[in-house]
Amino acid sequence: MPASRSNPTVLVVTPEVTYLPEGMGNMSNHLTAKAGGLADVSAALISALFDQGADVHVALPDYREIFAAHTAPVLKSEFRRIRDKMPDERIHLAEDRAFFYTTTVYSHYGSDNIKIALAFQREIINNIMPRVKPDLIHCNDWMTGLIPAAAREMGIPCLFTIHNIHTVKTLLASIEDRGIDAAYFWHHLYYEGMAVEYEETREVNPVDLLVSGVFAAHFVNTVSPTFLQEIVEGRHGFVEADLKQELTNKFYAECATGILNAPDPSYHPETDDALVQQYSAKDHAKGKRTNKRHLQRRLGLVEDDRAPLFFWPHRLDPVQKGCQLLAEILYHVVSKYWDRHLQIVFVANGEYKGVFHNIVAFHELYDRVAICEFDEQLARLAYGAADFILMPSRFEPCGLPQMIAPIYGCLPVAHNTGGIHDTVTHLAPETNSGNGFLFDVYDSPGLLWAMDQAMHFHSAPAQMRRKQIQRIMQESAETFNHDVTARQYIKLYEKMLERPLIAARPH
Repeated sequence: MPASRSNPTVLVVTPEVTYLPEGMGNMSNHLTAKAGGLADVSAALISALFDQGADVHVALPDYREIFAAHTAPVLKSEFRRIRDKMPDERIHLAEDRAFFYTTTVYSHYGSDNIKIALAFQREIINNIMPRVKPDLIHCNDWMTGLIPAAAREMGIPCLFTIHNIHTVKTLLASIEDRGIDAAYFWHHLYYEGMAVEYEETREVNPVDLLVSGVFAAHFVNTVSPTFLQEIVEGRHGFVEADLKQELTNKFYAECATGILNAPDPSYHPETDDALVQQYSAKDHAKGKRTNKRHLQRRLGLVEDDRAPLFFWPHRLDPVQKGCQLLAEILYHVVSKYWDRHLQIVFVANGEYKGVFHNIVAFHELYDRVAICEFDEQLARLAYGAADFILMPSRFEPCGLPQMIAPIYGCLPVAHNTGGIHDTVTHLAPETNSGNGFLFDVYDSPGLLWAMDQAMHFHSAPAQMRRKQIQRIMQESAETFNHDVTARQYIKLYEKMLERPLIAARPH
């Protein structure tokens, strides 16, 4: 490392990002390529590291069509001019026609995703890594799964973060056809079968990209400590055996940990423009009443600011999110609390949406249950209006709604698993602790019990409820933020580097 460089250089490699700090270069305001939470997490981590003074660089594909689509038409020519003359020293765009003209980060066709991933990694390995000369590389998910092997061969410490457990497999021959000299680091990759000789392996033995990232990385993290523990203990049958084994190996070698994601800082009731009335922890009761009345009127629900309002904030996916548990008890719970005007608002898409439409139509629950297409502004309003969110997830690698909601004074009703276990504790007003209502057994009676607990809290004296919600809002804002997450990553980087990440500034 050059003697003039006081701070170690960290290269963050990600296929998705939303925003970057302005100080990182001319392009920072124009780079938005998002398919899921990885984009927000990557952007927030990079921003937090940069703000704290770290020498952080980012590499991502040059999604020209996607980037231009997020630029106002009158600015597109300026966007192209800036990009073509880009002097940015910290933002590194991988160049290849494979992703110049794509309109989404991931394609519906698996072969296209493999081409994009290999082209991206070729540019990282062949051009960006030699130019940046990083002291540490931080990779994210399967689209960066070859880089830890190359980094290990080069002697560069590498962190591999698993956000989603999806993987893709491809042959060494295909990797080499895309311009990556895999023979250089092939022995650090993970194969479907035993790999002994390079030539025998090259065209018949697929490489697992996600497991290769875990296998070759110096350190691995998931985005929930409990979810990592659950994988190691074999509690999730959908996790492939190879991934489980390699994560277990890393875990017992003390080279794996969990670091929770955090919500985007724009999720805050004091500054959220989607709310009809913004509010703080101290005046939350008035603010939430105003937002509730507005939401009820907008959705055709019974207008009653004392009505308990439950909000479903995520996709209607029966595999992970547990929406079938709510479907089994929907009519029962609404009718049980009919006189108290219990209401449920869905702002979500997914395959179970039709099931809820049918239940509402059959029982004519139109003024008690609203089912809406996902819309971010409406979802934000619902956080500000609702008393509780519903998260009966079967499993949860991290989850963000259960962190966002209590910042708005909206308490989680959730299954005690994965990232939910790490962020939600059962509310106990008598000890001034907890922030939600948890059930341990994954079934509809368990969810009903937790909703009953929420309703019991809702019927408690107003002064006690205000005190608890104010405490929960304040604690959540202090705990669930990117500064906390960034500090944990900095601590991990320093452990891997065996030196401070940020040099002390002279007094």
